[in-house]
Amino acid sequence: MNELPSDDGANGDKNKNIIAQLHVELDPNKRITAEQQHEHSVAIYDILDENYFSLQEHEGPYCLHLRTDSRHIHFDVRNESEQPLTGFVMALGPFRRIIRDYFEVCETYYDAIRTKSPSQIQTIDMGRRALHNEGAELLIGRLQKYINTDQATSRRMFTLICVMIARK
Repeated sequence: MNELPSDDGANGDKNKNIIAQLHVELDPNKRITAEQQHEHSVAIYDILDENYFSLQEHEGPYCLHLRTDSRHIHFDVRNESEQPLTGFVMALGPFRRIIRDYFEVCETYYDAIRTKSPSQIQTIDMGRRALHNEGAELLIGRLQKYINTDQATSRRMFTLICVMIARK
């Protein structure tokens, strides 16, 4: 199982952090919604603010480049000087159901915040969070042979993956 960060891992150990460099390549031919763009921006900000990300064989800090070909996510991890450390490809097949369900719940959620009561919104948000957590756990498991990461960083990376493959 993944080693979880100690208290100093996510809050100050620069050797366990992605620093100031996180590149997420979005397809310029794809249109994303304002909500997806907001989630993308917040996820990047939150990852850069606080994260736990550690390669098995290389010390950090790291620069992470993410891109997709719609079937895979390509991870390109570099050092602070942008020298390649490792790269790997992760198939998206195992994520398809979770991502599809997550998109549906997000649409319902965004519609609800305009018209529903706070208790109805809260109920929908609980479902959205549960799917988000499920996606983050799957991501941790799929990445564990390459990197160690924590739940919060994995949740943010799952958000980025969802935006990268969004079809709107």
